[in-house]
Amino acid sequence: MDTTRVAQDVALDLAILAEVMCGDGVDVSGELTAERVGMGQSNLTYLVRDAGAGRWIVRRPPRGNLLESAHDVHREFGILSALQDTGVPVPRVLGEYVDDRLAESPVVVMEHVDGLVVDRPEVSDTLPMHLRAALGPALGATLAAIHDVDIVEVGLDGLASHAPYAARQIKRWSRQWDDSRTRDLPQLDAMTELLRRRVPEQREVTLVHGDFHIRNVIADPGTGDVRAVLDWELSTLGDPLADIGSLLAYWPEADDPPTALFAASALPGFVDRATLRDSYLAASGRDDADLDYWHVLGLWKIAVICEGVLRRSLDDPRNAADGGPPEPIFIEQLVDRAWRTAAAAGLDT
Repeated sequence: MDTTRVAQDVALDLAILAEVMCGDGVDVSGELTAERVGMGQSNLTYLVRDAGAGRWIVRRPPRGNLLESAHDVHREFGILSALQDTGVPVPRVLGEYVDDRLAESPVVVMEHVDGLVVDRPEVSDTLPMHLRAALGPALGATLAAIHDVDIVEVGLDGLASHAPYAARQIKRWSRQWDDSRTRDLPQLDAMTELLRRRVPEQREVTLVHGDFHIRNVIADPGTGDVRAVLDWELSTLGDPLADIGSLLAYWPEADDPPTALFAASALPGFVDRATLRDSYLAASGRDDADLDYWHVLGLWKIAVICEGVLRRSLDDPRNAADGGPPEPIFIEQLVDRAWRTAAAAGLDT
């Protein structure tokens, strides 16, 4: 690896990182090198290696001006710390560092978890059929485990408001849209109003991951079981059906209208959305009342998130992940899919 080139591309001072990690008792052998990993386009994520066998995952916010409440790795660190001894599979957190010599923002270090990350076509296309079939139900069971966490017992009861989650989500993400939009999109604005009119009654409050999908987990390459859930920056308290709604939004099927969503789930062997939904409902003991609403809101939210990614990439191209930022047409296709989903469920009246 060309360490000079990598160091120039990494938004961290790796010498300072080694210093602060050693100060926390982490065994670091020699100089550190780093490379950007993952397909996420929000927080910057790096695989950091030392001269020996040491490997860690390091996360920090993107460069540049950030939207209020977004990219909060300090909050993510607190959530991961609280979940260490629960039934939720998460990486072991090693430290959080706020040091201007290291970076202009907080930096979180966690263990590297070996396993299968289905985040690219070259991975999904080569998966054997038994793994394709296992991954959806494994995601459903893991999501049920997240929602089963006793938030009082683990100290997350004060993580966020207990007020109705749908209204909070619409307020937050419509504000994010207003702050990050690159153009007018009347169909998205109309969907925002539809979601406001159709807000369901909240029946319970649980821990919510906020961005749960196949790219944000590490799976066992033999069984498909989830070894670690990643990217907790959007985690909050709210209606658990919001998470399964978002997972369905991230789960294309072969006959869906086109979008640029990662479409591993459209390959033969992966379960369909109905089976994915049923695997979660069976594991959690919940029913599917209002789930169509959360599916539509999930699509709308993904569109808003993608617009934010586009804005950050336009403001500072170094923030773009491998493959570049989403195209505007992708965001418009997501909004169209949200409308189609709402119409199929009878929500568009």
